[in-house]
Amino acid sequence: MLLARSAGVEPVTTITGKRSSPDAAYFVGSGKADEIGFAVQDHKLEIVIFNHALSPAQQRNLEKRLNIRVLDRTSLILDIFAQRAQSHEGKLQVELAQLQHLATRLIRGWTHLERQKGGIGLRGPGETQLETDRRLIGERVKMLRSRLAKLRKQHETQRRSRGRSHTFSVSLVGYTNAGKSTLFNAMTKAGVYVADQLFATLDTTSRRVYMGEEVGNVVISDTVGFVRELPHQLVAAFRATLEETIHADLLLHVVDAASPVRMEQIEQVNLVLKEIGADHIPQILVWNKIDAAGLEPTVERDEYDKISRVFISARTGVGLDLLRGAITEAAKSAPGMAYLYEEAEGDSSQEDELESHSTFTQAGSH
Repeated sequence: MLLARSAGVEPVTTITGKRSSPDAAYFVGSGKADEIGFAVQDHKLEIVIFNHALSPAQQRNLEKRLNIRVLDRTSLILDIFAQRAQSHEGKLQVELAQLQHLATRLIRGWTHLERQKGGIGLRGPGETQLETDRRLIGERVKMLRSRLAKLRKQHETQRRSRGRSHTFSVSLVGYTNAGKSTLFNAMTKAGVYVADQLFATLDTTSRRVYMGEEVGNVVISDTVGFVRELPHQLVAAFRATLEETIHADLLLHVVDAASPVRMEQIEQVNLVLKEIGADHIPQILVWNKIDAAGLEPTVERDEYDKISRVFISARTGVGLDLLRGAITEAAKSAPGMAYLYEEAEGDSSQEDELESHSTFTQAGSH
């Protein structure tokens, strides 16, 4: 439901079913397909959305049987990403993901794709329209990958520069709509777009923030939200954006404390972090929206006396001082960073604080 509304679609009816295994032809079976067909006629629906990934054949068969456009979960998420992408890099990444998805679905049964070119000067073996489309998509994908590779090199140069200056980096990660961008704005005054919808933020935005004399400046990055069954095309296409997470010194895993499925969401985020190779990075769980969950701001530590969870409300600002303290503690205890803070202690000035909101952008500014 949330995905559909985030794409600008208003759900009219929901049909559920259980099967031991998906039907090869329709995914749902012929009887359930008929039930969906009756709902299409009764409610005069314009589109049918499946909350699962459909094979090209299943999507084609359903569209023929229902005589209506059918979208699967992957196509819906790609559409949302296309609407949300603001930066040049974000748009390139979305287009690459869409083309990779489209390439698997060119065989749609439309007869014009199978016709060979004809006419004066074009007779002979030639190539079918389907082959032409595949070739053009392949060329566009190659070009997009080349552009993204150049942008990835730029990001790597920026990260090396931060590494030489020994700047501690923090990335906000979490399930989509957990409140990452609200927290990012509360900590950095960045003004990143915030909305009560899925994937409101696509582009990674980074800000340098002054955390006090003990630590000085740290870099905090807001990243794209994760979701259950995030399409592999998106994980691959957004590799450059997600690399900001891979190279962070600390992950703040933002959790919607008021969500009844928060534990499942935590698990899904950790699965994506493992997929992109960021599961080894130190992590603090930030339980956000405690005002809605009826919880108090506090800090919890693990058996090694390290901060494991911080309870806050990014919207009201309650507990943000605890989170800043947790980041400071993590930065001071990070391998290779402690001696720097000892040397720099007492050297910070008010000028650093004035520069705390200076901006540099990773993967575009949203």
